[in-house]
Amino acid sequence: MSKAFSPDSLVEYGSRRVIITITAIICTLLEIIDTTIVNVALNDMRGNLGATLTEVAWVITAYAIGNVIIIPMTSWLSIQFGRRNYFAASVMIFTVCSFLCGNANGIWELVLFRFMQGLGGGALLATSQTIITEVYPPEKRSMAQAIYGLGVIVGPTLGPPLGGYIVENYSWPYIFYINIPIGVIATLLTLQFVRNPNYGTKSTGRDIDWLGIALLAVSVGSLQYVLEKGQDDDWFSSSAIVILACTAFLGAFFFIWRELTFRNPIVNLRVLKNGNLRIGTGLTFLLGFGLYGSTFIIPVYTQSTLGWTAFQSGMLMVPAALTTAFLMPV
Repeated sequence: MSKAFSPDSLVEYGSRRVIITITAIICTLLEIIDTTIVNVALNDMRGNLGATLTEVAWVITAYAIGNVIIIPMTSWLSIQFGRRNYFAASVMIFTVCSFLCGNANGIWELVLFRFMQGLGGGALLATSQTIITEVYPPEKRSMAQAIYGLGVIVGPTLGPPLGGYIVENYSWPYIFYINIPIGVIATLLTLQFVRNPNYGTKSTGRDIDWLGIALLAVSVGSLQYVLEKGQDDDWFSSSAIVILACTAFLGAFFFIWRELTFRNPIVNLRVLKNGNLRIGTGLTFLLGFGLYGSTFIIPVYTQSTLGWTAFQSGMLMVPAALTTAFLMPV
């Protein structure tokens, strides 16, 4: 039976589909592994860079902030620059910043490069899922989501023990250097095989929600500083914490107002009118409190207090990741 072809269709067949799927899975793994691989190296980073526990925590936090800022903008950026170009640029930014992270000479230099790496990595997860879904015909998209789910499952499981092995046998910069050859290959494959959908009209300069972008960055950055430094500065006894807490609250308030009233919002909050999506988003938000807090403190505690090696700390994280993997289909 011949396959009907439409110039607007993104469905691929044969080797092209396989290559695009592998490319998207690789990029998914890069993003997810880098979220967890750093945790077991924090103790070595502290000693090597002369940082405190609070300072080294910013290595994780900066990456998360970069993700949080860029992920809501991914759809809009794909429309503006083309999905293939934006995706390839994101992989390139992620790869270059991986090299810069490995060569950082100070803790705040490393934090800056991790933030930039997060800006590049934020697009990889959401865009990879979209790319995988659209290269499969509708009747096979459930299989496409299962393939994508494998990458989501393997990443958290592989990250900690891989990071522990690298730190124990080499040194912590190599947890960033391993991204470089993979990122280069993924960039070349993206430019060669991934196609752009027909998005239609792009936004002009005056239609871009610059205020929304600024409010998002200011509110998230201020809130993160309050949460990171609040305890050290005795919370609201510090005028800086009070000012930034007010900035975070007002920034979030006006960001929500802006996105609900502007004609071309950078983040379409109207989709949260869907009850199921709203509940799922809220539960995911609550999940993050327990999940990311424990993945940070457990490796630091086991290495600093119990004297475990980085690899042992990484292996301790595997059962939780495997449990998540088994429960994902439920």
